[in-house]
Amino acid sequence: MGEVRVVLIGGTSNTGKSTVAGVVAERLGFEYRSTDGLARHPGRPWRTPGHEVPPHVAEHYATLTTDELIASVLAHYERLWPRIEELITAHARGAGPGLVLEGSALWPDRVARLAVPRTAAVWLTADDTLVRDRVRAAGRYEEATAGERLLMDRFLARTGRYQELMLEAVEAHGLDRVDSGGGRSVGETVDAVLAAVAGQVRPGRSGP
Repeated sequence: MGEVRVVLIGGTSNTGKSTVAGVVAERLGFEYRSTDGLARHPGRPWRTPGHEVPPHVAEHYATLTTDELIASVLAHYERLWPRIEELITAHARGAGPGLVLEGSALWPDRVARLAVPRTAAVWLTADDTLVRDRVRAAGRYEEATAGERLLMDRFLARTGRYQELMLEAVEAHGLDRVDSGGGRSVGETVDAVLAAVAGQVRPGRSGP
């Protein structure tokens, strides 16, 4: 594939994409960006210091079924894709720093169709229990009200279903993925991502 100038890191929420991508970017001397910075779908539905859940976000998770939540986020990613592809192409063919781009919007079907040189892609996965524990810790689930717990549970249901569909697409296209759970450290996950990147002949696909 030649010298890689763009590394894409996809995966569902709370699999460690941003942390891993930041370290990968640092090691490679690349710029780091998230697809969330291009256009954000309704964000996390739990309170954190300095962040209250906006009413429209609470309504989104409280009123839609898991299938409707998935349809909504996938439609958002489809609308966002032209901007993502433009960003990838500009960095792959430009003369400036390379790019590490992470985000759930990096849907396998679209990345598999990329015809952009010097671009690699890896998807992170994690056990549902690990993702659940991370979300509940971030949202202080044990201290939350019943209504707040419901929103977190709906978010987790969407997150789990997203990963199921993503894995089906990754396997259908023969794309590379790395498990970020199982006690693996950030450094070990980064090493696995870079090893996958080094062996790819097309975005997401390792050579024979």
